[in-house]
Amino acid sequence: MPREANAVDFWRGFALITIFIDHIPGLVYSHYTLANFSISDAADLFVFLAGWSLRLMAEGGGRVMPTRNIMLRLGGRALEIYAAQVLITMIAIAMLAGSAIEFSNPLLLQWHNAAAVFNDPVPAHIGLAALTHQLGYFDILPLYVVLMLMAPFFALLDRLAPQLLLPFSVAFYLIVLAFRLTLPTWPVSGTWFFNPLAWQVVFVLGFVLAKADAGPGAFVRRHIRWLRVLGVPIVILGALTHQFNWWPDPTKVPDPKLFFIADKTFVTPMRLIQFLALVAVFSITFPYIRKAAEIEALRRPVLALIGLLAMLGRNSLHVFCIGSLLSLTAQIARFYYRGTVWIDTAVVIFGIIVMAVTAWLAEARQRFRAPAPAC
Repeated sequence: MPREANAVDFWRGFALITIFIDHIPGLVYSHYTLANFSISDAADLFVFLAGWSLRLMAEGGGRVMPTRNIMLRLGGRALEIYAAQVLITMIAIAMLAGSAIEFSNPLLLQWHNAAAVFNDPVPAHIGLAALTHQLGYFDILPLYVVLMLMAPFFALLDRLAPQLLLPFSVAFYLIVLAFRLTLPTWPVSGTWFFNPLAWQVVFVLGFVLAKADAGPGAFVRRHIRWLRVLGVPIVILGALTHQFNWWPDPTKVPDPKLFFIADKTFVTPMRLIQFLALVAVFSITFPYIRKAAEIEALRRPVLALIGLLAMLGRNSLHVFCIGSLLSLTAQIARFYYRGTVWIDTAVVIFGIIVMAVTAWLAEARQRFRAPAPAC
């Protein structure tokens, strides 16, 4: 098994494939993803693992990275993600425009909140650059940009007063829910689909729980068996809620309503608690997947699965970007040619192959990069 394969990369690769499938509405396989059996979905996992990865970056290998280096690295990462967001958004707009011309169908120009770009391009392009105007299905990276800009503060607070980080994050999260604080969109009036002011708590939870030797992370590891026992009925209840439509009626719950309903924009407590239960219950599975590789008959397929998902996870930004564009390509193709089981299967297989090639090329570029000359 490749040394680089680990649970974080494995599950991040799983989240990337799931997001790719979920971003193709009507796809046969989208009916079998996490979002159909859980109140939370792959987006929660993606953000949680981003926080977890921040901890590994800052304290990986038993070597604590200097605070200054963390600040610079996180700032650079935010800039990198911002550039990726602008690039894939421009490509997506070009894809919609090209498809509208090719198929003589101006309806495509209105897809995914793109109408403002074509009807009123001057303010819309300012909004795209400022991240205040976002296309549908291309709105996760803006959240990630803001979280990376918040991350230096989280990392600094963790070093100065680690016992305050999680209480601060949770308190801020509760204030956001109570007063419905969010970021506005412009020039089209509205709010961000992923509210960074609320989603920061998922990011911080990943960061805090990744610390194994102290704080909440150490507590969770000491009591993980009991937490899994508590988590099982919560996970089952989440699945039943989806199956039988047991969602709370927003008109009947008390104020502040966001404390009692399921809402993705604000990642409300119902969603957050169910996600944490899901993590506790399924955290046990990766070690068993690794053990399955010790069975001779399963060795090759299991190693291939672990290697593939871990490679995708290690190169998450590249893979996410290409996956977003592949999802839009599939949406356009299915709009005209309709979907069948065979077409949908081909779409998924082709998409995973392209994402895998993208990840392989990203790693190959690192492997074959010429070493810098010695000074």
